[in-house]
Parts: sequence; structure tokens; C-alpha cells
Amino acid sequence: MQSIQANGYSIYFNENGYEQINKTILEHKYSSIFILVDENTNEFCLAKFLPNISTEVAIEIIEIEAGEAMKNITTCVEIWSILSELGADRKSLIINLGGGVITDIGGFIASTFKRGIDFINVPTTLLGMVDASIGGKNGVDLGHLKNQIGVINIPKMLLIDTSYLETLPPREMRSGLAEMLKHGLIYDKKYWEQFLELSSLDVNNLDALIYRSVEIKNEVVTQDPTENGIRKALNFGHTLGHAIESHFLESDKPLLHGEAIAIGMILESFISKEKGLLSKEDYYQIKYIISNLYDAHEFEENDLISIQKLLIHDKKNEYGKVQFALLEGIGKIIINQSVENELIIKSFEDYKL
Repeated sequence: MQSIQANGYSIYFNENGYEQINKTILEHKYSSIFILVDENTNEFCLAKFLPNISTEVAIEIIEIEAGEAMKNITTCVEIWSILSELGADRKSLIINLGGGVITDIGGFIASTFKRGIDFINVPTTLLGMVDASIGGKNGVDLGHLKNQIGVINIPKMLLIDTSYLETLPPREMRSGLAEMLKHGLIYDKKYWEQFLELSSLDVNNLDALIYRSVEIKNEVVTQDPTENGIRKALNFGHTLGHAIESHFLESDKPLLHGEAIAIGMILESFISKEKGLLSKEDYYQIKYIISNLYDAHEFEENDLISIQKLLIHDKKNEYGKVQFALLEGIGKIIINQSVENELIIKSFEDYKL
């Protein structure tokens, strides 16, 4: 696979990426290197990663607990303090080895420590590879509100090594798959159609599908790095999906990001149909494919009240109005769409059917 040129950095795939990391370390003459991991990537990925790094520069490992609950400013303060105690300076490098939580928080920490130091993203989950690590968004949650605090800042480079996926549980794989489905729905109908017969797909197809998904996200982000226009298309399924994820974040059974987004895509596809943007045939195809991949979720009346309140905090909102990215047919998106509360409630009612 060839590398992909993004805005100001390159995305490398599999083995050739390690050579590029070593070249980057050598060229920039870093004073120290810090590898940020969580408990899972420390156990399952670090032993694979380290032997590929050839440098005389001192390397320190910083580990945090796994999970979205750690993506907060308290964790940032702890890591900033560790960096200071270990003598990190403006010529230090942070390598974020992990899923979306690690690349989100690691990029934010690097972007703000001493007004910014270099970082490299090495995503180890499917979600991280096709979505979270691409595009320069870095940040943390504010309480249970997703990604409220952050910056847009690009890494020095990005390495996608799909062999890390061998360590991933099936549930995490499905979570990442939701973002790949979204890329097809908003941008590339032929890509979406490759998922219509999932039983015929095998591991040999996965690398090519991941590569195309990365291409799609990068093509969108390149047109609109700061999300003033077309990049909002990537939020399809996320307006309601993020509110659902935030609502259940502190429950006994929190949803993974992709699980919440899968629900959000069904709901927002229904809204698209009801607004005359999406045909009934396309809507039922979307609902059928996604429903067969993800477990159905029950929503009580109190859940819906909470989710509607959480919509107020969505980052796309302008002038107090909730803004949706909706489908105008499979492979085409329309942004900055307002949706009345009655239609939102109706989408949840249809979801139960």
C-alpha cells in the first residue's frame, strides 16, 4: 500500500511506516521520546512496537487506564506533570500508541505542553485507524459531554499497522466498522455496497477497505481542515450518536463509540427519509444492514429526555440551533440541517420497530 498525503503530514501503512518513524526521529533530533499507552496496548501492542524503533534517544512509557472515562482534563494534568518530572522539553516527542482515546488525549497533551511539542499517532484499533487518528482533531470530554475541549493540530506522521487488529476483541472491531459504513454512506456508494454482503468479506479484504476508508476521511478533511463546511459531513450519525453515547457513558452498560454511532446513523437516516431527502428503499437497506451488525438498544422515556437535552451541547450547533448532517441519497450528504423535536422522537419510535 502506498502512503497517503494529508494536510501537512503523511499517513503510512504497515511495515514501511516504522522506517518513517525512525527517519523522523533522526531528522528532528528529539531530546526524549514518550510513548503513551493504555493498559491494553501496553500488554498487547508495545512489545510489537518497540523492536521496530531504532534510536539512541531515551524512551519513557506512560500508561493510563483504558476507556473513555479517562479522556478528561484530570488525566491531562497527571500526564503533563509526569512529562515535567521526567524532563520533557520543546524537543521531546510523544508517540500515541492506542485507540481513539489515546490518540485524542495524546494529541491534545502534546499540542498544549510547553505550547506544543511533536507527536506521532499509531492507532491500534479499527476505530482509531479509520477515524479518530485522522484529521488533526485532539481533545477531551467535559464530564460526560463528548470532545468539548480540544484543538485541531496535526501529527508529524501517522502509522496504520493493521496487524495490531489481531489483538482486538470482536466488539471493538464492530465499533470501528461503524465509521467505515458511514464513509460509504456519506461519500462513496460503491464503497457502501461492498458491505452489503458482509459474509463474503474476509481478512484479505480488510486492508483494502481500511485504506479506502482512510482515503475518504482524508479527502473530506483536506477540503475543510477546520470544519467550516464539508467536513461536517463526517458528523452524519454523530449528532444523535454522540448524545446517546454521552447519556449512557456513566451507566452500568456504556456503549462503545461505534455502537452509539450505528444507532445514530439509523435514526438520522430515518430523519433523512422523513424530510424527503432519502428514498424508502435506501433507508430500509441502511437500517437492515446496520441492525444486523449491532444489537438493538432499548430507550426509555427518561433516556429520550436526557438525550434531547444533550443535543444542546453538540459542537455543530450555531445560534442555539441543533445542526444535522443528513443523507441526500446513499453516497451524498447535505449539511446544516435543522430537525424539529417531534421528528427526533419519531425516529426513536421507528427504531424500535
